[in-house]
Amino acid sequence: MIALSPRQSMSCPLDLAGVLKNSVQATLLAIIKKNRHTRYFSESPVFADFHSALRKFGRGNDADISDDTFLQTYRTTIPLTTYDSYEPFANKFLGDTCQEDDVRDMFSPGLPRFIAVTSSTSKPKPKFYCRYQIPNPLRHVSGDVGPTFWTFSLHYRQLVKVQNRNGDIISTIPAGLGSSAGVRMAHGLEVENDHLNIKLAGDWATSPVAVGFIRDYRTFMLTHTLFALARSEVETICILFVTSAVDMVRYMEEEWDTLITSIETGELPPWEGIQHVREYLQPHFPPRQDRAAQLRVIGKATEQPGWLGEIWPKLKTTISICSGVFSVAVPKLQFYLGPNVQLHSLGFGTSEAQIATAYDPSDLNLFKMTPREVIEYLDVAKEENASSIVPPWLVEVGKHYEIVCTTHDGLWRYRLGDVVEIAGFDPTNGTPITRYFERRNIITWMAGGILTERHVTAAILAVQDTLAPIAEFTAFIDSRSGVPTLVYLIEVHGELHPEAPKAPTRLHNELCRLNEEFDPQRMRIPTIRVLRPGTFGEYRQWKIEMNGSGAGQAKVPVLMWDNAAREWMLARVHKELGLDSNDGVVQG
Repeated sequence: MIALSPRQSMSCPLDLAGVLKNSVQATLLAIIKKNRHTRYFSESPVFADFHSALRKFGRGNDADISDDTFLQTYRTTIPLTTYDSYEPFANKFLGDTCQEDDVRDMFSPGLPRFIAVTSSTSKPKPKFYCRYQIPNPLRHVSGDVGPTFWTFSLHYRQLVKVQNRNGDIISTIPAGLGSSAGVRMAHGLEVENDHLNIKLAGDWATSPVAVGFIRDYRTFMLTHTLFALARSEVETICILFVTSAVDMVRYMEEEWDTLITSIETGELPPWEGIQHVREYLQPHFPPRQDRAAQLRVIGKATEQPGWLGEIWPKLKTTISICSGVFSVAVPKLQFYLGPNVQLHSLGFGTSEAQIATAYDPSDLNLFKMTPREVIEYLDVAKEENASSIVPPWLVEVGKHYEIVCTTHDGLWRYRLGDVVEIAGFDPTNGTPITRYFERRNIITWMAGGILTERHVTAAILAVQDTLAPIAEFTAFIDSRSGVPTLVYLIEVHGELHPEAPKAPTRLHNELCRLNEEFDPQRMRIPTIRVLRPGTFGEYRQWKIEMNGSGAGQAKVPVLMWDNAAREWMLARVHKELGLDSNDGVVQG
């Protein structure tokens, strides 16, 4: 990455800016010409100005219109878009069977290979995105990295069957996890062949393919762990989210004796949710008495740093998504890994698109934006419209921008809601290097000021020295008393600090420091509710069961708006720090 001295421009150097501009414009032209005749782009009224402008230059034939005209028309007529314009067209795919004439060329030419479904972390219902070309963000996991403990999932929410005019099914499209689609694409696991896929050994991971069909979250994690534990030579661990990696360690500790006995005898445990795949797993799980003996000697050393390194002495690298809200779990996982195992970032991907790759894998929040799609930058300090968009060759180091993407899969200046900070530029082609900053517009008004996810996160992390190391957290606004109160739900690593009762007051002061608009007199001192150990892992399982989603779709929001989820969490509180109705400190 180019390091800028105080005398250098905070924008992309001129020699690289030209290279980057040419590359981005070539990608944009390819997308425009590829997708301009699709159903969504042709029929949605939000793009009417683009089509009206082009009709002045030609008769609808691309050959009649110059490349410069396409680019200029895009810049001046394409507005910012959201799911509101996309949803009516995506909904045409959501029946179990749909007609080819109704869905072909909807967002991009042809039919999608997969429909990515969001986790509905911050919204009441999921969103559906048609993906026509599925990149594999996990491509660096396979290859020459040695035996890999990879918690891949092959789950899908539903299968969409596309029928032609003769009534024949011409395509079966899975709808579910984007990461599942990446695994299927990388290893040729088409859904039509799942009756054969389920029998495969899956030599690209320690687990056979059948483990990917387990839906129960705890059993899914435990079964992947069981097959990995049976192999002492594991060199790489890949778990999608760092919070799930911490769940894995907890489950392994809880089931340690069962896991070792199973490895010794070659008999799979009777875990809930494993029955439908047991017959496919058993042939891949012979007895390993020597390995069981090794594990018994190691024992459950979860209170000592580096336990995972003892279990797998050849372990070199663990790869997970570690930025944003997930960063809170990084210290705990690093404790388990020990000093000799590197924790690397997986990258920056969303259901909508692959946004960036890890630039320096050891820097868990540093990303190189993808050149495959067109990424533009909406200046968060300006009005929220297309006139505030900044092209990648004009962004400035240190400034914050919301990501706006135009993609081969048919998104047009789509607002992702993710805000990044520009950290620099790649020295080979000028591509912006970014750090994840926060989600935009996940905010609420409280005590005379705006409360953002970043405020909520920074404040609780700032009081760890008084409270305890935070393993994971969420928060919500309690307005029942008439005065909004911020309530934190936390899991801690170890015991509470003796001065933990002072943490709510420190938290109050920290929130007011982070946003000077807050009126301390109007903001009640926050409540901190300490959850039973393992609650967030149980929440992920509960959420998956409630939504019928896959094992990678149970992210915990920073601010929780779902009342049912709040009540579920509150039922698992075992200690409270804050103020009662008499303004006294409440403990345990």
